[in-house]
Order: sequence, then C-alpha cells, then structure tokens
Amino acid sequence: MRMGILSTTVGRALVTVGAGLVLLAPAASAEPLPPPPDRPERIVESVGAAVEVAPGVTHRDVTTTTAAGNVMADVVEVDLTVPGVRADLLTPGAVAARAPVKGMADGSGAVAGINGDFFDIGRTSAPAGPAVQDGRFLKAAVPQGRRAAPAVPGAEMDYVFAVGTDGVARVDRLPLRGEVRRTGIERVSYAGPRTEQDTLPIVALNQHAVPVGGIGVFTADWGEVDRARTLCGSDTDRDAPCAADTVEVVVRDGTVTAVRAPGPGRLPPEETALVGREQGAVALRGLKVGDRVSVDYALVPASGVAPRMAVGGSPILRDGAPTERLDDRARAPRSGAGATADGRRMLLVTVDGRQSDSVGATLLQFSNLLRELGLDDAVNLDGGGSSTLAYRDGGAPATTIVNDPSDPSPRLVPNGIGVYSG
Repeated sequence: MRMGILSTTVGRALVTVGAGLVLLAPAASAEPLPPPPDRPERIVESVGAAVEVAPGVTHRDVTTTTAAGNVMADVVEVDLTVPGVRADLLTPGAVAARAPVKGMADGSGAVAGINGDFFDIGRTSAPAGPAVQDGRFLKAAVPQGRRAAPAVPGAEMDYVFAVGTDGVARVDRLPLRGEVRRTGIERVSYAGPRTEQDTLPIVALNQHAVPVGGIGVFTADWGEVDRARTLCGSDTDRDAPCAADTVEVVVRDGTVTAVRAPGPGRLPPEETALVGREQGAVALRGLKVGDRVSVDYALVPASGVAPRMAVGGSPILRDGAPTERLDDRARAPRSGAGATADGRRMLLVTVDGRQSDSVGATLLQFSNLLRELGLDDAVNLDGGGSSTLAYRDGGAPATTIVNDPSDPSPRLVPNGIGVYSG
C-alpha cells in the first residue's frame, strides 16, 4: 500500500503480506472511517498467514467483502530479487494447444503457476495476445476486433505482463515488426519506380487470426493445427467466411522450397511457413521455388527492455489506480498478475466465483483488490472456468491447486505464468 493511504487511515490493523507489501485489515474493536472521496471503499477483510512455497515465494489466503457477498482469493507473492527466483511462460508445448495449469507447472518444474491469456476457445485453442518464453518470441497479438476477452477500455491486444532481461516485472506492449525480403536479386534504384515488389510486411506470428489482406509467419511453435484455419473470419468477426484466396510459401535455410495451399501438421524446426490471404496471397505468389528470401520479425517492447517472459493480458491497474471505465457489474472468477512500483516483486492472484462461499468480483473490484495488495501495475488474465492457481508445498513432488475453480474439473488452457526457485 502507498504510505499516503496508511497515513490517512485509523482504526485499522496492519497486516504484512510477504516482504514489503502491507495490507490494512479492519481492527476488531474499531469502526472504520468512511473512505476519502477520491478513493473507492476498501474491500480487504482478512489476510491469512504466509506459507513459504520456496525461498522468495509465498502463498496467502485473502478474504474480501463486497456488497454482493463474501469473496475468497489466493495470492502468490514472488520476490524477484532472491537469487534463483524467476518467472517464465508455461505452455503445453505448442501455441495452438491446451493443458491444465497443474500439468504445465509440474512438467516444467515450477513451484507455482497461474493460468494465462484468453484464447480461441472451441477452435484453434491459441492464445490471443503476444507470448514470450525464455526470451523467445512464440507469437504476436491477433487483430483488436478478434479479442476473445471481455472488452477493457484502452486495452490493445499487444499488452502483456512481462519480466524483462533486467529482472524487472512490468506491464508492457509488444507490437510485431517484420518483413519478408527477396535477396540475391539486383534492386532497382530507390529514386525510380520498382519493377517488382521485393519486400513484404509481416503482420502475424503464430496467431489464430491473420489480418485480412495480410501475411503471417508460422513456425514449429504453432503446433499441429491446420494453418488454413487462421485465414477464416475477418478482423472483427470470427464467424465471417474463410478467405477465398490463400497460399502458403515454405522457406528452408533462406530458400523457397514450396508454394502450396495452407495445411495441417507441425512444421520441422528448420522450416518457416509464410501464409497469406487476399492481397497477401497475391503478393506471396510472386515468390517462386528456388528464390532466396530473408524472413525477419521481432516483438518490439514499448519499454525498450527485451522480455524474458511475457503473457497477454488487459491492463486494469496502472500507477496504483484502476484504469478508466472498468466494468463494475459482472462478477466472475478472476485471475491477474501484477508488479510493485519497483518491479522487483510480482503477485499472482485468483478470486473464486460462482461458489456458495465466494461470489466473484467485477473488474473494478478486482483492480481495487490488486491495488490494496500493494501492486502498482497489473493485468487481467483469463477468468471464469480458466482461473487456476497452483503451488508446490516444500518438499512435495507436485503442485496442488489452491483456489476453487468454477468448472467441475480443471480447464485446459493454452499458457500461464510459472514461478521457479533455486
């Protein structure tokens, strides 16, 4: 919590959450004062004792109160300054695939894990936003109109929660920049007209919706799902017809080896598929088998710091305040991740919902909860039946799901955030 809030609050007991984070719980014998007019009413009711998951990683239970009823939450705090503590992306081994959070965490040796991005449910299963694992770009963001998540004002699709190569956690943006360039040919003068198009923009990377008229890059990271399915729908309607004109150009070791229809099956690690629709398909047909090309792309961080890990999410807390016009009507199970002002500590948080003992939270309530937990910036991750938080007790061989998922069984999800220690 900010010191300013501490100095204006009386009749409350201080409760320390992990190292450096402080919550205020109501004192047992005092009536709380009304909140200042410029701050929403506090919702934290009680905070459980910290349980050490691993050095630098702790878990706490949190109970909140809202006008609608009781809410149960779980918090995993991660101190990124502790040697050996790090965070990385959990995946099932492919972008277009799903697995349970517990399975992904156990399979990678994580001591804790939470579900990640919203995804193309019922179709390709690919997440919507960018994804970076161990510094490697796995995918970019789909068009804004193909957002799978509930709309959050001002939240563009390339927003992420990231931990950079500087060891600092932050909310960032990762737009895609890339091009396909024909090499080994004599270029015409830039002062005069070109006789052929030898540089083509890349507008998609391993994503379930290639923008209309565009060219996407697919690698082995995409997985088995038919790449033709990424050429269906429009930039605003997933149910629009598939593109009538499509093509796939296969590049191996800088040389075009095939020009064909897009298809299924995992690409070999040494191959890249350039997939085009409409005008993008027309442009790609200018490439022929044997042509030499370079394919260059990157997710360019707005912060200027290269991400070591990143997962897509919608910002709901910035500079210690809820983002504007957050929904305060629909209550649901929630998942979120955020960082303190210095970025040295991060929290993974779930809120149970659709349960007899926990009614869930609105986006605004969830943002206020994250603020009260001491976060400065945070994102909303996939919620509802996807909300899952797991951690491994000291010495235990596997993680245990500690929240109360609303589905009858743990939902399969495309990615998550894993925490590692030692």
